[in-house]
Amino acid sequence: MAGKKHPDVPVPVSGGPSDGDHADGDHGGPERRCIATGRVLPWEELLRFVLGPGDVVVPDLDGKLPGRGFWLSAVRDMVETAVRKGSFAKVARRGVVVPADLPDQVDRLMVRRCLDYLGLSRRAGLVVFGYEKVHAGLKAGRLAMLLAARDGAPGGREKIRRLGPGLPLIDLFSGAELGAALGRDEVVHVAVGPGRVAALMLEEAFRLGRYRGTPVPMPGPVGAGPIIDPGGRSGVTEER
Repeated sequence: MAGKKHPDVPVPVSGGPSDGDHADGDHGGPERRCIATGRVLPWEELLRFVLGPGDVVVPDLDGKLPGRGFWLSAVRDMVETAVRKGSFAKVARRGVVVPADLPDQVDRLMVRRCLDYLGLSRRAGLVVFGYEKVHAGLKAGRLAMLLAARDGAPGGREKIRRLGPGLPLIDLFSGAELGAALGRDEVVHVAVGPGRVAALMLEEAFRLGRYRGTPVPMPGPVGAGPIIDPGGRSGVTEER
């Protein structure tokens, strides 16, 4: 995120890597080499890891932690492959500690980033939840993004999808996860109004979906169409 960082806003992925670890032949450009496949890819399609205290491999989703970076294609099976084949130790040329749950750590961090943005949108008054409130918001044409609990009834999810065919529908989170972000026990249907935070959340959700192998359908470029509202508010309010 360009400019001053808000203390409550997770750092988005658009800032770029800050260190000098780069692909052979590259001079600090935006490409890095995946340590599992050897492919050179744009850094946005990769995940960065560093060695923390005790030479423990640590995910660095923001690409900001100090030290040499180890880059992997941003899909779960590549992280699993690197853990299984000892790729981190081979590249580091010394023994390193690779947590067995490293792929799950990455998933949890991505989920937390998305839900942090959802909580921030709620505090800004840009969220409604509950089927009737979401339905009303869709009819008023003042929403930017839909979320449906992945463990909710498929019929309800498809009904919401049909009501908002031009909006991205994110179904990566459980009802309990959505509820925790919104101060409830469980939430099934959620909608977010337009603004910068909505665009950042969609970017993170797209990244999580790609990591899990369940891509989020994108109706247009991130930040395009209804996602960004120059006024910063849409008038959407939280259901009480």
